[in-house]
Amino acid sequence: MRITANGISMHYTLNGPASAPVVTLSHSLATNLAMWEPQASALAARYRVLRYDTRGHGETDAPNGAYSLDLLAEDARALLDALGIDRTHFVGLSMGGMIGQVLALKHPKMLRSLILCDTTSQIPPHAKPLWDDRIRVAENRGMEPHVEPTLGRWFTPSYFEGHTEVIERVRAMIRQTKPEGYIGCCHAIQALDLTDRLTAIGVPTLIVVGEDDTGTPLAASRVIHERIKGSALVVLKSASHLSNIEQPEAFTKALLEFLGRQA
Repeated sequence: MRITANGISMHYTLNGPASAPVVTLSHSLATNLAMWEPQASALAARYRVLRYDTRGHGETDAPNGAYSLDLLAEDARALLDALGIDRTHFVGLSMGGMIGQVLALKHPKMLRSLILCDTTSQIPPHAKPLWDDRIRVAENRGMEPHVEPTLGRWFTPSYFEGHTEVIERVRAMIRQTKPEGYIGCCHAIQALDLTDRLTAIGVPTLIVVGEDDTGTPLAASRVIHERIKGSALVVLKSASHLSNIEQPEAFTKALLEFLGRQA
């Protein structure tokens, strides 16, 4: 389905009991709403599940230019508003978790709870040139040079070797990401600097991270956990960055148990 929100056409799906609390799922950089397939059905049995393609990804518009996390969070807020959703549980992985942090700081009354997965609250100065390189490559050569290095960061070697069909689906998502959208979101991520503000987040929060995540490592999740009072931390063994795909059952169990406690 499509709807206009914050000046762009956004692609989304909405499934589950109409009267149930809403759970919004926000995906990583260089994927789309299909990233959440391992969780969608289980969540939709109990909740109204909103999945959407972030600006520049999937079937959502990809305007040229640098984006900001404030802009991406405003997209999410505007989408919820356009759909008549006053409050939601918000689940974000990687970039989606960055968007979730901004939403919790700017629009806390919209959130029933916050689940931050394989994400970070700050891009340190020494890592900013890495994002400049990613932007430059996408500008000059498109997405293809990013495909294999990204997969290498996202999955453990054993999973990569043993799950060819799943890896191929994720490979296609990366390959099909619009360079304009990837570049715009890289600018947003590069400017991430929220660590010192996290103590202001007061909504119930769960942090989930793959033990073997090298992109947004366990240490980054521990920092978030320490800053958000009362938050819970779940570490998934044998999982790297896309822990919802690599360990779908353990990931979904952690979500459902946490969401159940918020009823």
